[in-house]
Amino acid sequence: MLRYNQFNSATDVAMKLSKFGQKFTRESGIHQLMVDLEEAAASQHPELAMLGGGNPASIPAAQQIFANEMESLLSSKGFGATVGLYDGPQGASEFRSVLCDYLNEKFDWGIKPTNISLTNGSQNSFFYLFNALAGDMPDGSRKRILFPLAPEYVGYADAGLAEDMFRSRRPKIELLGRQQFKYRVDFDNLNIDDDIAALCLSRPTNPTGNVVSNRELEQLNQLASAHDIPLIIDNAYGQPFPNIIHNEVVTPWHDNIILCMSLSKLGLPGARTGIVIANQEITQMMSSLSGIITLAPNSVGAALMTRVIKDGEIDHLTEEIIKPFYEAKLATALQLIDHHFKELPIRIHRPDGAFFLWMWMDGLPISSEALYQRLKTKHVYAIPGEAFFMGIDPSWEHTRQCLRINYAQSEEQVARGLAAISAMLKTLY
Repeated sequence: MLRYNQFNSATDVAMKLSKFGQKFTRESGIHQLMVDLEEAAASQHPELAMLGGGNPASIPAAQQIFANEMESLLSSKGFGATVGLYDGPQGASEFRSVLCDYLNEKFDWGIKPTNISLTNGSQNSFFYLFNALAGDMPDGSRKRILFPLAPEYVGYADAGLAEDMFRSRRPKIELLGRQQFKYRVDFDNLNIDDDIAALCLSRPTNPTGNVVSNRELEQLNQLASAHDIPLIIDNAYGQPFPNIIHNEVVTPWHDNIILCMSLSKLGLPGARTGIVIANQEITQMMSSLSGIITLAPNSVGAALMTRVIKDGEIDHLTEEIIKPFYEAKLATALQLIDHHFKELPIRIHRPDGAFFLWMWMDGLPISSEALYQRLKTKHVYAIPGEAFFMGIDPSWEHTRQCLRINYAQSEEQVARGLAAISAMLKTLY
């Protein structure tokens, strides 16, 4: 009998990968970071301070709502259809219809269910959108996606099938009180070349908690329309759910805006449900891609949330459970920042939304990546900033002076982690 390792020895056959295989299996800094986070979480070290990663907090009151819906689903005739039948490639029709009615009542957008496509999570949504709109074009040209300010969500960085598919612009930095600052879009240097296929930004932004102002967003909207390209808005933390935004904003939509939402930050990341709201040409394109690549989106998230949205309980979930939870977490984190860092040359990006603190360590003697490695030895995990400055000249020292901190964890972990970061910075400075 032939033994298994006869066919799997590295000396027998070397796996030959396509360009696709090589691109999506090569090592990346962010992949290694996520491996580190997984290993740290599994270690259960008593001094662990897990301030990295983007997982939402597990909020008991929110989890109870989801559990109630799951129990109701399990006891109903709809359970068999949810797990035993494929939805159409555009996603569950009842959920899209209910969501359409809710959004029209909330924002008066005038959309139809056909303006909504579901995907297997936001990462899936952006993979479809970026590669359908940009990359190698039929006429031999190369189109790119432009991020109007960086840092931006690192999950975009490796989503392109073609190389060199993304462009970014450096922000203006506005200094504020209480050791804070804010990134602003630098419209004076926001040139849109002929090779740009779309503008894209997250609002609120992962990693910084930035919320581009209504005026900035309107200017971006006008620029995109003037150049006949879409404006893609990643609204994963935004209105109307989970609405982790701490100032007054307007969330627009029209035929030239592609608005991407998700159920993840509500507390359902495992349900892998992305939501794309766009003109019907875009949503039909998404449906076609979904049918070929995944057959159909995940059904469970839509099934869990249909009744919650239809009956209006979604507003109770966001406004009375999720939003106050993160506001309290943020207030505690800022108090700890004031206590531990008041004598250090650091600034925090004004946290307008999401659940991250973005720390700028001006004049840091080492890179943030090196700081990350040192913090690991103290069982403290936060994300170094270099990878978030996609397409930005790395000679800009600011790209090596930032750290992303997730404050959604327990108060004990956040306090322990911030104290350790402060102590490390005091020795470095």
